Amino acid sequence: MRNTEPLWELVDARKDAFIGLADRVFDTPETLYREFRSVAEHRRALAEQGFRITDSAAGIPTAVVGEAGEGGPVIAILGEYDALPGLSQEPGVAEHRPIEDGGDGHGCGHNLLGAAALSAATAVKDWLAANGIAARVRYYGCPAEEGGAAKTYMVREGLFDDVDAAISWHPASFTGVNEAKSLANARIDFTFHGKAAHAAGAPELGRSALDAVELMNVGINYLREHMPDDARVHYAYLDAGGIAPNVVQARASVRQLIRARDLEGLRSLVARVRNIADGAALMTETRVETRVFSGVSNLLANRPLEQAMQVQLDRLGPVPFDEPDRAFAREIQKTLTGEDIAATFRRIGAAPDPDMALCDFVAPLDRRGEGGEGSTDVGDVSWAVPTVQARVATCAMGTPFHTWQTVAQGKTPAAHKGMVHAAKVMAATAAALIGDPTLVAAAKADHAARLAASPYQCPIPPEVSPPIVSAPG
Repeated sequence: MRNTEPLWELVDARKDAFIGLADRVFDTPETLYREFRSVAEHRRALAEQGFRITDSAAGIPTAVVGEAGEGGPVIAILGEYDALPGLSQEPGVAEHRPIEDGGDGHGCGHNLLGAAALSAATAVKDWLAANGIAARVRYYGCPAEEGGAAKTYMVREGLFDDVDAAISWHPASFTGVNEAKSLANARIDFTFHGKAAHAAGAPELGRSALDAVELMNVGINYLREHMPDDARVHYAYLDAGGIAPNVVQARASVRQLIRARDLEGLRSLVARVRNIADGAALMTETRVETRVFSGVSNLLANRPLEQAMQVQLDRLGPVPFDEPDRAFAREIQKTLTGEDIAATFRRIGAAPDPDMALCDFVAPLDRRGEGGEGSTDVGDVSWAVPTVQARVATCAMGTPFHTWQTVAQGKTPAAHKGMVHAAKVMAATAAALIGDPTLVAAAKADHAARLAASPYQCPIPPEVSPPIVSAPG
């Protein structure tokens, strides 16, 4: 294995620039294909660092790809920079204090995620050039991970066809190789069409689309008893039919988010949900139309890559937090429940430690964690190429993501330290792959064996396009 300490030094040499990038993205939170300022910041950084740039990757205006190097294996490093709606929060304060009521905020740390990934790619680029090594590193700037499945579309459009391995990370309250467990999901919009009528004078003439939506939700509630334990269905009203209760609602829409352990289970559960929608339409004498909004696959593990990343994590050790970092983390923990904090320890199979404000260890690879799982469009990349992710501590133990507490910690020195740490882990893992063809071969063999057992099928139908929006102004 090549000596990777120079990669750490290269990350440190430019850490201030990439911390600045993370903070600028934090200050302009954008959601779901609206990340125009965020992608512009990442593109500017790619240009400054001398990458060859592909704009509007996969036809998505807020996606960008930067490549450096020549020949050899192609290593992808995945970045994200989208925010979440309704999570505006002033950074660095341990109380709920929105900057803008109802505004957006980086409640999943993606301002850090993208900046660290680009930092790692830059370090690998410089390392390749300094040592005359034949290989390519490619940074993927990916929007809309939160609900928009941009990477699924990028996989579908062939952007990973020549990649040998992909590396990513996610901010967390602990440090370790990410366990390759996530739920496949599909977001499907169900719109019911009925007939308007005067709700008092002639209700018998109406056919309520809102009734149909509510009956669909009731049907799904009964379905829950008969789903696998780890399956989930959530919903949100997109159109409740208006604000006039004296008008029978002629149109109503609901988005159903359907999750299952794997793609096969997802397809089965989606079919059952569609049957319930048809039944609701039949009961109300309305008509239902459906539209797939997005979909992602479950993560596919890769043991050789996970072992290789664990080596780098163990060599680097835990994030070097200091006492001021811990003091602020303790203030954040005062806003959390004991269950919040215990859940983090359970996830990594460790006994709860009420005195640990910030993670001071590297979790073992074969830990036996427990707890709920979310979904990610990194899953689809993992079906296209061998993929590995790190989790690196950037916030207080117990911090629930998608909350104001995560946003409050997104520009702190602790978050910056975790981000730099993640960049070093990813850069060193990339160097290990580039320097060891047998590791790449083992990763590909592991990947091929998993695909042979369960071939990939894109969860988004070919006729569905990304819900792209126009740039402001």
